[in-house]
Amino acid sequence: MLFRTFLALVLAVFAVAQPPAKRAPALPAASLAEAVQAHQAGNFDIAIVKYRSFLKANPKSVEARSNLGAALARQGRFEEAIPEYKAALKLAPANPGIALNLALAHYKLGDIPEAARELGTLRALTPDQPQVTLLLADCWLRMGENAKVIALLTPIQDRAPDDLALAYLLGSALVRDKRVDEGQRVLNKIFEKGDTAESRLLMGTSKLGISDFAGALVDLEKAVEMNPQLPSANSFLGQARMATGDATGALDSFRKELTINPSDYDSNLNIGVILRQDKEFTDAMKYLSTALRVRPSDVRVRYQIATIDLSEGRVDQARQSLEQLIKEVPSYTEAHVSLATAYYRLKRKEDGDRERAIVEKLNAEAQTKQPKGDVIR
Repeated sequence: MLFRTFLALVLAVFAVAQPPAKRAPALPAASLAEAVQAHQAGNFDIAIVKYRSFLKANPKSVEARSNLGAALARQGRFEEAIPEYKAALKLAPANPGIALNLALAHYKLGDIPEAARELGTLRALTPDQPQVTLLLADCWLRMGENAKVIALLTPIQDRAPDDLALAYLLGSALVRDKRVDEGQRVLNKIFEKGDTAESRLLMGTSKLGISDFAGALVDLEKAVEMNPQLPSANSFLGQARMATGDATGALDSFRKELTINPSDYDSNLNIGVILRQDKEFTDAMKYLSTALRVRPSDVRVRYQIATIDLSEGRVDQARQSLEQLIKEVPSYTEAHVSLATAYYRLKRKEDGDRERAIVEKLNAEAQTKQPKGDVIR
């Protein structure tokens, strides 16, 4: 396989429940053995019942607690699995397998910042585990922490020259950090493999980065045609379609991406933007809330939420959010426009006039620069 996707990596970890180590429990061993047998046979409902029954009398069983978390995770019940992994880690703090499963549960749930935190802690204990390193880099890339990805992977790239997953993460981070030439050299390792879905994805994202939206559209459509399940391909295709005015096609692409990766930041954000523009505020908030979980401090998703608050009459709440945004990003023209609207609705004409003056000044300054599109990346 030319490119090891992270979805496959994650699913592989959950594919087989590890049996507990042999030890003498307080109850007959058959109680735990039956749970493990059901677990390994794929009878997760039965396994969960038996693990919980065993734990009532043996609450300090690390094996049962961890395996209960794994069984819940196999059913997609990550919110229930997380407390079980945490309880197991309290009993066995140095167990890297449990720590990895906890991080992956957060990852699969879409809580990328928490997954990154857990993986960072785990990597300090197991610095030579490539799986942990790559997953941590993937989390940081999803969070927009490009500098962290570069610092993490640059020192080890020479030790793994044929690792295309590492090349993809490092090259993508370099390109997004505006270090295009360096990123291109790293990404060439993938291009050298020929005309693949992965190479098309990289060419398409590179063209997006230089606003060649028509060219990006061709490459990204080809990438999706070659591999419809390639992570991020549908998300970038949606961005290209959005940039070329195809909002309906963009929405379809973003939704397809979420069937592969429900926590994809760009897809959640852009679906939220499209739905907000269509005044479907309740549904828009669901997607924007997911995007906010992935990148809690991102000004773009916070701005979208503030505009929904403004539209739905929560004017003072919107005002507070917008004031904080322009404090962080004084040149955020759209936020100044919305804040002026909020002030006028609150009968604060002087403040509204001040914001309008700031908008006029920012617009005048922008005339000498390349105008920014409305596409959110």
